[in-house]
Amino acid sequence: MPSLTIWTYLIVCPLIFLAGFVDSIAGGGGLISLPAYYLAGLPPSLAGGTNKLSAIMGTTVSTVKYAKNGYIDWQAGLLSLLGAIPGAMLGAFLLTWLPEVYVRAGVLLALPLVAVLVLRNKDLSPRPSLVPPRFTPLACIGIGLVVGTYDGLVGPGTGTFLILAYVMLLGKEALMASGTSKLINLGSNLGALITLMATSNVLYALALPAAAFGIAGNLLGASLAIKKGAPFVRLLLLVVLGLLLLKLLLDLLA
Repeated sequence: MPSLTIWTYLIVCPLIFLAGFVDSIAGGGGLISLPAYYLAGLPPSLAGGTNKLSAIMGTTVSTVKYAKNGYIDWQAGLLSLLGAIPGAMLGAFLLTWLPEVYVRAGVLLALPLVAVLVLRNKDLSPRPSLVPPRFTPLACIGIGLVVGTYDGLVGPGTGTFLILAYVMLLGKEALMASGTSKLINLGSNLGALITLMATSNVLYALALPAAAFGIAGNLLGASLAIKKGAPFVRLLLLVVLGLLLLKLLLDLLA
């Protein structure tokens, strides 16, 4: 168990605030929060569980904020949850079972894939759905299952994947996709957290104070996204892209 000092909190808590702010708008908060816990000296499984606990509280706040303003597609979101929760539980189980080197490699491999998707779809303009209406429910469940498993196992970029899937595959508007992604992200976080708590992979003394900062970041980010609309979502996606590329470069040079 890593020792916690005042410097640990001074490093981690501001980064969790920033992660919550970014994640509430464009996804990708895990690109900031998960490395923050690694920086605190936590191994991948403990970092994953601690991150999930702090993230789920902030995500709950931003989900409620989007819901109150009508930016959640409940039918699509609830169907996706049917896949996301068991998928996240499976991913979290794999996280506790796989060797550390494979988990870190998974994070590294995920970064360029997310970066390419964001770069190719940086305008996030509405487009016709690629999925025929009769297959939409199945597609929603499939999106939840695939992204939920990824979230439980790897994490960073989950919200971005969800937003892009709803925009590219189902033709959702950017702000609606962002709000709906929060609902699925909340479910996948819960599924992963259940597994990680059951296997004692949560450092509560760090997760709970960090969660307060995450809540503040999520509140601010969701409020700005709703106020400024889709252009702001697109702008933050490009910021996430920059973070993705920077993280990849640092990992390659390490």
